[in-house]
Amino acid sequence: MATYLEFEDKIKKIEDEIITAKTKSDEHAVDILEKKLEKEVEKTFKNLSDYQKLQLARHPDRPYSLDYINALLTNAYEIHGDRHYIDDHAIVCYLGYIGTQKVLVIGEQKGRGTKDKLHRNFGMPSPEGYRKALRAAKMAEKFQIPILMLVDTPGAYPGIGAEERCQSEAIARNLYEFADLTTPTVSVVIGEGGSGGALAISVADKLAMMRYSVYAVISPEGCSAILWNDPTKVETAANALKITAENLKELKLIDDVINEPLIGAHRKKEEAILALKEYFLSSLEQLKKLTPEKRLENKYQKIMNLGSFLEK
Repeated sequence: MATYLEFEDKIKKIEDEIITAKTKSDEHAVDILEKKLEKEVEKTFKNLSDYQKLQLARHPDRPYSLDYINALLTNAYEIHGDRHYIDDHAIVCYLGYIGTQKVLVIGEQKGRGTKDKLHRNFGMPSPEGYRKALRAAKMAEKFQIPILMLVDTPGAYPGIGAEERCQSEAIARNLYEFADLTTPTVSVVIGEGGSGGALAISVADKLAMMRYSVYAVISPEGCSAILWNDPTKVETAANALKITAENLKELKLIDDVINEPLIGAHRKKEEAILALKEYFLSSLEQLKKLTPEKRLENKYQKIMNLGSFLEK
């Protein structure tokens, strides 16, 4: 059963009316209601606040990394383990083909249902997850296989065990090593990009965000707790943090915004998956035209320009 957010109530009501009309085989009523639904979707989703976009990024029906991987990859083969400790299920790595293009996909997976969420640690990777991602990326670099990274995490796991196994070092190591990869790399924030946990698989030749994804140094909940010690300030924090794709594109912190369906990837998963596929393949064609040295130079310049500004 579909889950509806508070601001989607009117859409739910119309969709319920469409279902009723279809059971009665009332095609005239269905046509009228579908036009009404189209107008309501446009009215609702063209005026979303940053906080509402945050809700969409966290929507339980939103496609996760494995949804994209299962839909896009053929001859998929999963890579397990970091060769040091264990296999972290919060990060998945798959070799396979997107069309005729051989590719490595690295994704953060939140999980669905209680058992799977616990299995995936709610999408919060431990150090071994980032080390697994790095191991897979180094293997892809050896054979010059392009890499697609799918970012979707509330943040790296902050548990005692993760800290004892050097969580911050693992993230820092990934930032260092991914910045130096010579194979083409594309990273896409598909849902929630939280703090260093997202950044660890975000350093790439191209960094894009789905239309309703978010990317932030801290969650709005964490920000409101630190700045105001007031949980009711979450919406204010979301607006202040500039976490949406449009904001970050304007600030030149990301390269592109992928236009998932207006009603959201959670309602039209196939269209969202196709949009990501087309973006990846077109980006890859652009990157292949550059030499590895030129890609590294461009990546270096992009990283060095982050946060730069001019005083007037």
